Amino acid sequence: MPVLTTDAESETGIPKSLSNEPPSETMEEIEHTCPQPRLTLTAPAPFADESSCQCQAPHEKLTVAQARLGTPVDRPVRVYADGIFDLFHSGHARALMQAKTLFPNSYLLVGVCSDDLTHKFKGFTVMNEAERYEALRHCRYVDEVIRDAPWTLTPEFLEKHKIDFVAHDDIPYSSAGSDDVYKHIKEAGMFVPTQRTEGISTSDIITRIVRDYDVYARRNLQRGYTAKELNVSFINEKKYRFQNQVDKMKEKVKNVEERSKEFVNRVEEKSHDLIQKWEEKSREFIGNFLELFGPDGAWEAHYELSPDWIQFSSFVVEPPWKVQPKQIGEPASPGPAAFAWVAHL
Repeated sequence: MPVLTTDAESETGIPKSLSNEPPSETMEEIEHTCPQPRLTLTAPAPFADESSCQCQAPHEKLTVAQARLGTPVDRPVRVYADGIFDLFHSGHARALMQAKTLFPNSYLLVGVCSDDLTHKFKGFTVMNEAERYEALRHCRYVDEVIRDAPWTLTPEFLEKHKIDFVAHDDIPYSSAGSDDVYKHIKEAGMFVPTQRTEGISTSDIITRIVRDYDVYARRNLQRGYTAKELNVSFINEKKYRFQNQVDKMKEKVKNVEERSKEFVNRVEEKSHDLIQKWEEKSREFIGNFLELFGPDGAWEAHYELSPDWIQFSSFVVEPPWKVQPKQIGEPASPGPAAFAWVAHL
């Protein structure tokens, strides 16, 4: 989209391309060729020295209000955020997300300080500069990465990269002999604040590692790292390896106990099932027996008892051969019931 050259600014300093006044027909128009925000995430963000802004159109100064209203498509608001970004974590990503979404049409440049500057002003890092550069390139909110970024922003650096605004949390950042390295940026009206994410920082992560040093040293020894690589003494190496063996034995004992509990539980479940089934079958057996041989059972209803059968039923008290004669001198006759009783035996 065409914009006007610097001689076409209004009296208030606002470019007429962003004001309500119609542009003069005699004024020269120059197309912006600034790099556009990334629309695809199939490739990492480029480095600044690989895709520097070669736009010939003048870079008009914007106010925060103008940037929030929106700028032409070919003139994105160039927002700059810098840092060390060691052990890149969600707090870093959230800060960059805020910087990217400050304005409707933003192009986010991220400056990463080198190892030399960081070690000089802040201290040793876990990741080296190449690793930190590469981590930033793969953040979805980043459009461009500036390697070896300056510790303090100079007018020359801001002009070289055509930076409109600098995004950072509003807490005064004292470093390099200054109470606030962003003081001159704030005074120029180019500072836009972001919010820190509580509970997560590079220092917090390092503190966790130092606090649980023994745990991580044992973990890496178990994974094949040498004591020399971990900077562990001979005595500590033997101690850690012994602790690892003890932990393995504890784990085995724990597994055996769990299996034993599972086995006992299965046996108990099966025994309960067997007892329940036995009770059900016993009740069923008793019920069937009573239906067949009870006082009102099917057996009694099916057979009409004869006198001889009645006599047979009395064998429980007296066997048939002990039946007394009906008259004196008359031998006792066992009768058919006696034969039936003997046959039953």
